[in-house]
Amino acid sequence: MNTPQQPSRAYLAAPIRKIGALAWFKDNLFNTWYNSLLTVLTLVGLWFIVPPFLKWAFIDSLWYSSAEACRDIEGACWSIVPNNIKFIILGFFPEGQEWRPILAMIMLLSLVFYSKERTRWNKRLGWFWAIGLIIMGSLMYGGLFGMPVVETAQWSGLPLTMMLSFFGMVAAYPLGVLLALGRRSKMPAIKTLCVVYIEMIRGVPLISLLFMSSILFPLFLPDGMTIDKVLRAQVAIILFTAAYIAEVVRGGLQAMPRGQYEAADSLGLNYRQTMRLIILPQALKIVIPPTVGILLSAFKDTSLVVIIALYDVLKTTKVTLSNPKWTGYSTEAYIFLAVLYFICCYAMSSYSRRLEKELHTGH
Repeated sequence: MNTPQQPSRAYLAAPIRKIGALAWFKDNLFNTWYNSLLTVLTLVGLWFIVPPFLKWAFIDSLWYSSAEACRDIEGACWSIVPNNIKFIILGFFPEGQEWRPILAMIMLLSLVFYSKERTRWNKRLGWFWAIGLIIMGSLMYGGLFGMPVVETAQWSGLPLTMMLSFFGMVAAYPLGVLLALGRRSKMPAIKTLCVVYIEMIRGVPLISLLFMSSILFPLFLPDGMTIDKVLRAQVAIILFTAAYIAEVVRGGLQAMPRGQYEAADSLGLNYRQTMRLIILPQALKIVIPPTVGILLSAFKDTSLVVIIALYDVLKTTKVTLSNPKWTGYSTEAYIFLAVLYFICCYAMSSYSRRLEKELHTGH
């Protein structure tokens, strides 16, 4: 009995890999001759930049030493940061009371971290913020529970930067929304006022508003009446940022299809209900990216308050560098400052991307 003959097995060559690191490099960096040339030039440039920087920043550097020891090295003197960290961060806050601004910053960051979940956006969160702001204000100013009073002229460093930027952004956003609604209003008086305000504010730099709030505005006050300098700077930042937010929000309102308004009319909704329930939730969602860009610029623009003698974290760093003992180490100090700003800006950008994903922006 003949057994059936087994079919011959065909041996095929292994398929060409189309995934993996090598395939990614080929598809993205060496897919054409000019991309390959640009890749090689970039690698050569990095070779001449990165190794010397790493050698300067980490290998030949000093981290915990005196200023005199840094004179004998060729690398970075990072010792300027730990030796002056208290003044850079807290500025002129009175000696022995540094725990108060530190605790206030911790409370602010804790509230921000707690508020990032949309499921917690309710009335209880509003009470948390109200109580937290009262406690933070009491810690910074004092006068309660035996804490000595600290005038706002001594508020400086990172607490001042965080206060100007955070409260500036929080107050400017709703004002910008109202200005955008006013600019699209059918009432000529309101529309004209909003247009004049937005165009006038956007037509001048923030420095001019800070100068006006610090120097010109007090000239119009009655004799003996003064307004706190920090408050004037805060108001200038709020008014400036709100004008830019208004234009971004107006773009989102104009992007709404006419059918959304007609659907609201068919449901019998009035103007306030239409905007609150239908139009604004959609418009504000689609303008998250440009809005975050403006808020990031506002956060970095708070460093301009140095021109009106407010000692934010940039000014305290400059004062540190004015010490003859640390003269010549500005690169290290400004790199530390840049990292600090980058961490804050990256955190806001990451949260905005997460919020866009949760809200399904673009779908």
